Amino acid sequence: MNAVTSTRFHPLRVTRVDRETADAIAVTLQPPPQAAELFRFTPGQYLTFRRVVDGEEQRRSYSICAGLDEGALRVGIKRVEGGSFSAWAVDHLKPGDVLEAMPPDGHFGLMPDPAAPPRTILGIACGSGITPVLSIAASLLSREKRSRFVLLYGNRTAGDIMFRTALEELKDRHLDRFAVVHVLSREKHELDTLHGRLDAARIAALLPGLVPPGEIAEAFLCGPTGLAEAATEALAALGIPARHIHVERFTPAGGAAPPRRAPVVATDAPPAATAEITLDGVTRRVPMAEGETVLDAGLRAGMDLPWSCRGGMCCTCRAKVTEGAVEMAQNYSLQPWELEAGYVLTCQSRPKGDHVTVDYDAA
Repeated sequence: MNAVTSTRFHPLRVTRVDRETADAIAVTLQPPPQAAELFRFTPGQYLTFRRVVDGEEQRRSYSICAGLDEGALRVGIKRVEGGSFSAWAVDHLKPGDVLEAMPPDGHFGLMPDPAAPPRTILGIACGSGITPVLSIAASLLSREKRSRFVLLYGNRTAGDIMFRTALEELKDRHLDRFAVVHVLSREKHELDTLHGRLDAARIAALLPGLVPPGEIAEAFLCGPTGLAEAATEALAALGIPARHIHVERFTPAGGAAPPRRAPVVATDAPPAATAEITLDGVTRRVPMAEGETVLDAGLRAGMDLPWSCRGGMCCTCRAKVTEGAVEMAQNYSLQPWELEAGYVLTCQSRPKGDHVTVDYDAA
């Protein structure tokens, strides 16, 4: 897709780049003073970045890893196979560079409440899935002085552990309130339970020794698709209600898919349907060609709609259907309650009839 002018992006200056592993970095960013308020975040949210290469616009989303009380805006970026944006960032990003980003987004996360009664929060992560979970853990431990955080973290080897130093420091500061267990799939451990994949059986075996499942107030799962299903299965079997299990996936099963391109629409193509799209308080009627998604049609009409992965992963293009119905090709990010409330991923949504109305402003 060609680059278009967007008022949603703001220049963030890179102030620091820390090497976390051979293939992962933590990038500290500084918004311009006039946009500082826009970049306040809820732990667990992400930033969507934009980069133009040879006239082609790339957008990628990366989760914020900083805690609320660190006074910093920081994201974790890990190289993924075939990922041109992540490869460029890991190999070339340096202090003084400027990245364009949209304000924090996403509904996966937790805002700590200092007045809340003591509670235990569980995090289960694999690989770069630790990024938003670290932000949630650090923020909770800092602001809820009587609450606990329990973390199960899976990686291939010790060398692949992102934010290992940050996790150790968090443990040192909160010895009686933060428990972290590392599970390594390709590195032997003296305890058999800590060697292998972080699957449903292993989670079910490890968790009761760390915290009685009935004491878990909320669980946050982040990683590749296989982890989400395994952890959800294990937690459900332990009696944790589905409404207390929150999931964010970084890649679909089988790895990252190449970004989907919008179909080429002939200028004289007859409309197959009409979409009525509300964004920033303004509603427009947009013709849709055969095979177009709601997002495709809105962008083709010149609307500055929010989007990032175009693969059903990130939720940036989330909107609510208020009239008509759509069919979603993929959904890796919307929770069951969002689907029941009528929310869809517009990058995956095609109308079932000849008209659909969607609202990006719906909370």
